[in-house]
Amino acid sequence: MNPVQIIEGNSPVILGQPHGGVFIPDQLSEHYNELGREMADTDWHIHRLYDGLLPDATVVEATFSRYLIDANRDPSGNSLYPGQNTTELCPTVDFEGRSIYQIESEPDEGEIETRRINYHAVYHTALSEQIERIRKIHGRVLLFDCHSIRSRLPFLFEGELPDFNLGTYNTSTCAPEIEAVAFEICAGADGYSPVLNGRFKGGWTTRHYGKPEKGIHVIQLELAQQTYMDESAPWLYHEEKAAKLRVNLKKLLRSLEQTIISLT
Repeated sequence: MNPVQIIEGNSPVILGQPHGGVFIPDQLSEHYNELGREMADTDWHIHRLYDGLLPDATVVEATFSRYLIDANRDPSGNSLYPGQNTTELCPTVDFEGRSIYQIESEPDEGEIETRRINYHAVYHTALSEQIERIRKIHGRVLLFDCHSIRSRLPFLFEGELPDFNLGTYNTSTCAPEIEAVAFEICAGADGYSPVLNGRFKGGWTTRHYGKPEKGIHVIQLELAQQTYMDESAPWLYHEEKAAKLRVNLKKLLRSLEQTIISLT
């Protein structure tokens, strides 16, 4: 299976989707325990949720599971949130802190490097190429990194997560105008709760690519999954919830598209 699927458009907006895939090679699947094979921490239905909201947007979608290797982690293995619970480049525990591997089956350094080359690097090569393609067309680009997560995960954060979790790594990865428009739209969405640079400030993708001074703007949106789906297996997509959410996501993306176009 190709590690990445690309839909090329000509909008200045790119949708990054690093965590919606579920592919794990057959020869590796036996190393995972039952929890690992459930892949509970997938950004379930993320491609479906965003499909068609911004018709001319480029989409860069990882097809592999984040349990194989996490495309939104620093390839060096450094933690994104020092001192806080998180998961590794090649996760060994799930978002509840439970092992996802059979005993003595966790990947060693050689296996991690193989996965980095075959999956992580392939995804980011594709993403980098699309960023440069769009920047050549418009002179600037906005990478909107699409994520979702269960709303209650005590291993990672206290209490219940807000619905819209925007991350710009403390206003360093995009122009202030982009951040302001994004938060305004999310704050004005009826029935939803927003936060800016809360528990999720933007992962490695946001921090690595976000160079507004060079015309590359990046913002991450981590959605609470209860806004559009069941947060337990079999992770069912809810058409009515999703339809309501998609109205707001469409407004958000189209407003951001106009904002990136209008930047001077």
